[in-house]
Formats: sequence, C-alpha cells, structure tokens
Amino acid sequence: MRHPARLGIALATALAAATTGCSAATGGSPAADKAARPAAAEPTAVTSCGERLSFDEPPRRAVALDQTSTETLLELGLQDRMAGTANLKTKIPPQYQAAYAGVPVLAPKIATGEQLRAATPDLVVAGSTDLFTKDRAGTREELGALKVPTFVSAVDCPRQNPAGRTPFELLFSDYETLGKIFGAEQRAGRLAADQRAAVAKAGETAAGVPRGADRPTVVYLYSVFNGMPYVAGGTGLPSEMSRIVGAKNAFDDVREDWPEVSWEEVAERDPDFIVIGDLSERGRPGDSAGEKRATMAGHPVVSRLTAVRSNKIIEVPGIELDPSVRSVHALSLLAAGMKDLGHAR
Repeated sequence: MRHPARLGIALATALAAATTGCSAATGGSPAADKAARPAAAEPTAVTSCGERLSFDEPPRRAVALDQTSTETLLELGLQDRMAGTANLKTKIPPQYQAAYAGVPVLAPKIATGEQLRAATPDLVVAGSTDLFTKDRAGTREELGALKVPTFVSAVDCPRQNPAGRTPFELLFSDYETLGKIFGAEQRAGRLAADQRAAVAKAGETAAGVPRGADRPTVVYLYSVFNGMPYVAGGTGLPSEMSRIVGAKNAFDDVREDWPEVSWEEVAERDPDFIVIGDLSERGRPGDSAGEKRATMAGHPVVSRLTAVRSNKIIEVPGIELDPSVRSVHALSLLAAGMKDLGHAR
C-alpha cells in the first residue's frame, strides 16, 4: 500500500457509499434470507482473536481472504452475503461449486489492500492472522480504524482462547461465532454437531486398541520441496488427529506446524504409518501422492522402513490437514486407513 492515507480516505468514502446503498444488495436466495436474522434492537457482539466485534445487523458484504474461510461461509449458506473471495489453493469441491461461482473473485491468490477496499466489505474473514499485514489486506488495526470488522479463525489464535480447547473445538467455535454474527445460529449449530459426531466416530478407532498397547507413530508428509520433506510438527492439526485415533505424531516434539526435516530424520523416527498429503492440484514438483511415494521408494534409507516396505501408507487431501470445514473428512480417512492396516481390532 504505497499511499496509506490516500487509500484510507478512498476506503472510507467507498464504505460510506456501500452502507448508504446496502439495501440494494440484500437480495439472495431464500436459504440465505432465512439464515440471516432481522436487525435487532441490541447489537450482536462477539470476540475474535482478542478483538471485540459489534454488529447492528448481519453483514451483507463479507469478504473471505482464503479458501478455508470461503468454504466455511458457503457451508453456512451465506454465499449471498459475500462480496468477494481470494486465495484459491486447490480445486473447489463439488458441493461448493455452484455457490462459489456466484461469489466475486477479488484475487486468484492473496488479496491486496487495494483489492479488498474495492469490494467495500462490512466484514473480512480469514483463517490465519498472517493475511492481515500491511503488505497484504492491511492490518486489523488499519481496517478497524475504518470501521471494517475482521474475523480470524480461533484455531490460529490459541493464546486468545481458553486453555485446553482442542483444535477441532476451536474450529467448531468458529462456526458458532460466525453463525451468531450472521444470524445463522441454527445452521452453524447443526454443522458443529455433525462434525463433533464425526470426530467421535473417528475416535472409535482408538477404542479398538488393546489396553496397555503402545501408541503407533505417524509421520505426516505434507510436501517435498527441493527434495526435502515437510512434515507435521507438534503445533498443527495432525497431532490432534493422531490423538483422536489412538496414535502419536512422530514429530510432536517439533514446535512448528509444518517444519522442514531431513529424510534421515524421518527414518530415525521409524514411523508405524505414513500419511501422505496429496497436493497434486497445486501442481508444484513433488506435490502429488505418487511423486511422494516414488521419492520414498527411491531413497536408500527411507525405502527400507517397515512402513514403506509394508505399504502402511494412507493418502488424504493435503489441504484437509490444515484446519478447515473439510478436516473431519481427512480424520475419517485416517481412522479408516489405520483400521484397515491393522491399527485397531
């Protein structure tokens, strides 16, 4: 943002115009109208990543800065309340394609401050705090000064949330908070309940493990870049997935989400299972599950691991290993795969 003062004035003017004419933008499908609450006498107040947000009425021009946030809003039936999306990382799943097609694309990758301002949003939603920087969409403070509230997933703000809440519970709290903001509490409640049930079902895999048995270890291979593996560390969602199914992330001791390690370190951990994140739609060298399998099979040390020789390898969509409305699907694939490979009886 080369001229922040000038851009700030432009955004304030554009936002005033959008507010004045917002009644013309309230059209939409019956589902969206049914989901949105009538304006209440008292503002709706929530807290998101340490900031208190207040709404006199449900947002009508929400912008999602990433695919994760977009899919959450679409799952809640709020596509007619969206003024833009950005940062598409992988192919849109069939269940969202029709709704996605009706949402303006502000940027194919990360949106800039200028692109965001042009959409005149009344709420900006993001899955991570790093999308709110001066060289991206602008800081939360900058947008707040212009009366644009910003929502960040609770999963990316663990220090701002009650201790002991799991990543999945933080994810479900996102649905419930967004439901309150948009007056879509019932749909958000059903989504959270359905996904809690899916987590409980995946946990049945752990119930089948004999008492006293050592937990099997899992390496989550996310990507291979310049020949080096990137795996799940102890701060990401895969560690919680492992716990749910009665296993342990082999790199739990590394306090990063996706650290770069060496193949020798992978071999030293000698995991019982390897989970491959398939990122073939991203299209970078080493992204596909097939390429990762070939790399491991051709490595002089890793190829001798029991998990590789016995094909104790489970493939899941890579994007689902990061917290999103689709993560329970990866969890179900993990639970079923480990059960099929003899983890539970």
